[in-house]
Amino acid sequence: MTTQHRIRLGTAPDSWGVWFADDPAQVPWQQFLDEVVESGYEWIELGPYGYLPTDADRLADELGQRGLRLSGGAVVAGLHRGAEALKQAVEDCRQEARLLTALGAKHLVLLPEGYADLDGTINQPVDLEPAQWDDLCSGMSELGEVISAEFDVSLVFHPHADSHVDTQERVERFLTATDPESVALCLDTGHIAYCGGDNLELIQRYPDRIGYVHLKQVDPDIVRRVDDEQLCFAEAVALGAMVEPPNGEPALEPLIESLARLDADLFAIVEQDLYPCTADAPLPIATRTRQYLGRCGLGPGRRTPDQTRSPRKGSTP
Repeated sequence: MTTQHRIRLGTAPDSWGVWFADDPAQVPWQQFLDEVVESGYEWIELGPYGYLPTDADRLADELGQRGLRLSGGAVVAGLHRGAEALKQAVEDCRQEARLLTALGAKHLVLLPEGYADLDGTINQPVDLEPAQWDDLCSGMSELGEVISAEFDVSLVFHPHADSHVDTQERVERFLTATDPESVALCLDTGHIAYCGGDNLELIQRYPDRIGYVHLKQVDPDIVRRVDDEQLCFAEAVALGAMVEPPNGEPALEPLIESLARLDADLFAIVEQDLYPCTADAPLPIATRTRQYLGRCGLGPGRRTPDQTRSPRKGSTP
């Protein structure tokens, strides 16, 4: 397969079982960074704000000495809750964007607030009222405009299992109702498949809205069990719902080919949910996954002298 030069491969703390900024059960951030290098990746995401150092100079030094670079970060928001939630999201995104831009990153992933706790407790209605849906979509459009204007950062929305934007129908409704000038999609291949969607169809129908990619696969047998037993996403992950490729769905080879035909510069970040996991589990999985994706045409590329340091404030990746 031809190398897809315009798709930059990376990974994320999520692939090391990191869901929280501070959790003693998670691997230390130093181990994460060291093992990212060992497994052969060059680009990373921040993960939960506060997991990696939030001082820009210190983080730049930590990444630079390892030859790593930052692609983006993520913020969780409940924009369907209205004006106060939007105000909080603006402040949270500003905090994240300040760190991202100091490191030269230009992508901020907005995750919708979930309606299920880790133990499966439903903490709010599963379906939104029309006014809440309007708040979600208008709030996202406004948030994208603010962050782009202030930081030159692209806001990308991440559909997520156990949230109000999960199924293909809801994803398409969201895309139709938001401003294409300020809101792009983070196509998470695992979440789309987990919720019964079609990744290839989304790429084909909304090629101009694909702004960022999270690569993962799901085990269809576990997804069926989740449906049968009405389990939440966290319970599904603990059962091993997210599997290393090529052992799950969707098939990544045709998906990568479809993304390459978009004629766009994209990040494809491996984000295999592993929470919780033992400290020795992520590295071999990450290494095999990076090798497999290399055979699919994705790779970190040859490092040049200017890529051995992480960008400082005012630079671009």
